[in-house]
Amino acid sequence: MIVFPHSTIEPAVRIVFINRFFYPDHSATGQMLTDLAFGLAENGATVSVIASRLRYDEPDAQLPSREKQRGVAIERISTSRFGRASLALRMIDYLTFYISAAWTLAHIARRGDIVVAMTDPPALSILVSVIARARGAISVNWLQDIFPEVAEALQVAGRRSSLLFAPFRLLRNLSLRRASMNLAIGTRMAKRLREFGVDEERISVIPNWSDIEAIWPVPSKENRLRAEWGLSNKFVVGYSGNLGRAHGIETLLDAIAATSQADEEAKICWLFIGGGACFEQLRRETERQGIANVVFRPYQPREKLAESLSVSDVHIVLLKPELEGLIVPSKFYGIAASGRPTVFVGAGDGEVARLINQFGCGATVASGDGHGLAETLAIFANDPERCRAMGQRGRAMCEANFGKKQAIAAWRKLLESLLDNRQQVAGNLDPDRPVEEVHQYDETIILR
Repeated sequence: MIVFPHSTIEPAVRIVFINRFFYPDHSATGQMLTDLAFGLAENGATVSVIASRLRYDEPDAQLPSREKQRGVAIERISTSRFGRASLALRMIDYLTFYISAAWTLAHIARRGDIVVAMTDPPALSILVSVIARARGAISVNWLQDIFPEVAEALQVAGRRSSLLFAPFRLLRNLSLRRASMNLAIGTRMAKRLREFGVDEERISVIPNWSDIEAIWPVPSKENRLRAEWGLSNKFVVGYSGNLGRAHGIETLLDAIAATSQADEEAKICWLFIGGGACFEQLRRETERQGIANVVFRPYQPREKLAESLSVSDVHIVLLKPELEGLIVPSKFYGIAASGRPTVFVGAGDGEVARLINQFGCGATVASGDGHGLAETLAIFANDPERCRAMGQRGRAMCEANFGKKQAIAAWRKLLESLLDNRQQVAGNLDPDRPVEEVHQYDETIILR
């Protein structure tokens, strides 16, 4: 039974989330889902999660098939475990997840439950739409990215990708239109959904967030990792998280080469923490060029995020311009929580660029402008007070707008509006009718 404090709602219903990764995994979607599921459970909700037994960067990991953590019932399903070695093998992992997830959801979903599908793997909205409708459950899509448009932009399937994905797109759009609600994580993503023919009443925007209680600004002189990694007397430019095809490394390589040659006085050092296909490619290329001012470290435990994010004096966030509206880099919120400015490399009118301009917490450089990035970083390195002031504004922005508590409160409000209308599923009303109250956020007001 989900009963929120001070709520007039008394529904006997569960919230069932579906995503490939969940606690204790550190992938971006896994961390977002972990925060939300635990937060809702702590507020009185009955929450279940269907996830794989894998970890994002450890395909050989074997997490327990069933357990309960902090009030959340976790059903971990069996899948193949080829990992990210190739696209074909990854598709097999996806397919086995679809089959196992469909079987599990069909057996545990009950009439009136709220089933929330995330987007790892792609196409979960199609699967959930069919099963939720058959079981009398309410379907909600939580869109962290939009597929197949991302794959088309990256030309994953070559030039014929549009034809290849056409049938999938039709089913995807149908599943979005029939869902009770579609959660976008940015205003440009919401615009994309409207372009797909999704009714305004079925779209809500709740941005991603950061746990501002777990991530805070750690002063450089008190940061143990900074000392351990030999960065105490450096101006550190950081990148934290997955570095993949959606980000690109060409601009980074140009800027790294420029700073290694021209910024000796500023003692600029680049720090990359994380993984991904382009992470290893960047490591190999810097080694090949003999560039010495670059340090690579693996993913850090979540309990060390405050320290690891605070090692850097400024952080880089990248997104290819053609992916605006399809992806919003969630790492931006963690950077802001750590009190560090962000230099965004991408579209000047993009989601992250807009927030940087609105709150004065960093700078934006166009994709492909490696020398412009190097010059921007040199300005930061030579003006530490300006750098600190931008970081402080980023922290203030995060505290006011993008904290975990604000996000969970917004989700609670949304779920309560869905539950107020649960008779649409259980009674004689149209189960596809959208909820009457949605939560829209304009270009300047974020997560009030």
